[in-house]
Amino acid sequence: MSHEHVSYLELLARGAATEAYDRPVLLARASGAGPEALAELEEAKQLALRVRAELEGRRRREAELSALFATAHDLAGLRDLDAVLRAIVQRARSLLGTECAYLSLNDPAAGDTYMRVTEGSVSARFQQLRLGMGEGLGGLVAQTARPYVTDDYFDDARFQHTRTIDTAVRDEGLVAILGVPLSLGSQVIGVLFAADRRARVFEREQVALLGSFAAHAAVAIDTANLLAETRSALAELERANDIIREHSGVIERASEVHDRLSELVLHGGGVHDVAHAVSEVLGGTVEFTEEGAGTARRAGGHAVREGDDWVAAVSAGGETLGALVLHGQPDLDPVDQRTLERAALVTSLLLLARRSAGEAEQRVRGELLDDLLDAPDRDRRLLKERAARLRTDSEAPHVVLAARIDRAGGAADPDAGGREGADRQRLWSAATHLAATRHGLASARDGGTVLLLPLGPGESAADLARQTARSLGGTLREPVTVGASAPVRAPLDHPGQVAVAYEEARRCLDALRLLHRSGQGAAAEDLGFLGLLLADSRDIDGFVDRTVGQVVAYDRRRGTDLIRTMDAYFASGMSPARTKDELHVHVNTVAQRLERVGRLLGPDWQSPARALEIQLALRLHALADAVTST
Repeated sequence: MSHEHVSYLELLARGAATEAYDRPVLLARASGAGPEALAELEEAKQLALRVRAELEGRRRREAELSALFATAHDLAGLRDLDAVLRAIVQRARSLLGTECAYLSLNDPAAGDTYMRVTEGSVSARFQQLRLGMGEGLGGLVAQTARPYVTDDYFDDARFQHTRTIDTAVRDEGLVAILGVPLSLGSQVIGVLFAADRRARVFEREQVALLGSFAAHAAVAIDTANLLAETRSALAELERANDIIREHSGVIERASEVHDRLSELVLHGGGVHDVAHAVSEVLGGTVEFTEEGAGTARRAGGHAVREGDDWVAAVSAGGETLGALVLHGQPDLDPVDQRTLERAALVTSLLLLARRSAGEAEQRVRGELLDDLLDAPDRDRRLLKERAARLRTDSEAPHVVLAARIDRAGGAADPDAGGREGADRQRLWSAATHLAATRHGLASARDGGTVLLLPLGPGESAADLARQTARSLGGTLREPVTVGASAPVRAPLDHPGQVAVAYEEARRCLDALRLLHRSGQGAAAEDLGFLGLLLADSRDIDGFVDRTVGQVVAYDRRRGTDLIRTMDAYFASGMSPARTKDELHVHVNTVAQRLERVGRLLGPDWQSPARALEIQLALRLHALADAVTST
């Protein structure tokens, strides 16, 4: 075997590029080889290239078969339809070597088609695209149930162009697109696409491969639908079995709960003891809540069903004190309904008995909070002794909350004046009860109520504001708006901080009402950049760090330019195609950078609400850099 023939074997062994196979012929010609030797080498070269092509084809087919096998394995263990569809789209993009792949599904109810999964896409407009039936290349695929490919989308007149589709495709920068149908029997339920941001020709084998992935995707969707139907049927059978089993013991449960409730009252049991006893007897979970009793109250003392829960109002003398809510027993026997109603009656008696004893304690709580607000120079030792008698943890971080009732109507309402006074009294009563249960303080102030409540583990000021608004609103059956301050650490060690925090809470309350968010609770941190204006301290650095800090840190670690790319992207109307002109880079570079930003900030970073705050954070970051550089 000649040296040149050995060279071709070496080239095959290391998988050299096609151009390398010309070298032995060129070397032989340069060394003066005769025509016969050159012809023999040329023949050997062609044979080696055929072997190389065969090996490449086999490697490609092995990769395709491996991907199809992995997809079939995913279907065999189907748990999450979205995960399977994402895997199919990712594999299709990888094997076809395209820059983008996506899958759309038909929505018969809406009469259109929507994007279900995208891979490699960076344009928010493209990812959220919905198009009418029969529009675009996908519409042609759906109508004919056959694959279609276009080398240049905008110059192809075979399908119906629309402004919506063309704008989205142009923003994504796509040029060559291949679409294959997702079919269940004779029905096309969607389309699987592979696309590039440059002109290219899709080979027949690539069309067939994408069709195989589309068949797997259709099977996954059909399997998921069948599993959902099966689970629904099984759930109905289980519920029927539960009804039969429970009905046989309903009378025994009624007798048991009567005896246990009587024992609880005689031995001084509490509201939660009643809920626990009824939970054990009825087999579900019963909880006492101070909100959500409106429907049950109007039912005249009867238990009512709300969704999968049963609710019995706890009321006395026309006042609703709360409700007992039974979870986990959606199909409750009528006898068990009466049992829940009797438990609610016992609960109301226990609450009334404890109210008279609690009223004196509530007045003391209000006086202590008034002293913290109006006379912070009082003896701290005496303040702590008074707090200890009220079982208030003076060392824990606390939040000051300002609350008011917000209802329709105003000064033109002839009853508004008298109603306002009654509202203040009702709000104060509900707030002092809440403060007692949370070991805090409450007082009537400035036409509303002020509370000083401790933070629970892992709880923020915003969480506490929302919980307080829900609790007070549910008790009063009126929308109650609550503004919260930043946490105050050890308020009795620094009483002057309480008055400052109260002013911040009032500013937050006023902002919520101006923003038409009556009936809600929030702290300055809830209001994004508006919170910078409301908080007692202007934490601009903290706002920038919470909003785009991960991208800034990534740029510093890697020496990348993601922040500048985001600036240009927003300045160009969130169009990757126009951004690349501003940055003087290829559109693929823009797509890769925006894809990285999405992984750092989350998939919703381009939503209107977040985009507004991100743009402000970018401006503040730029101003901070300018100040630092000077």
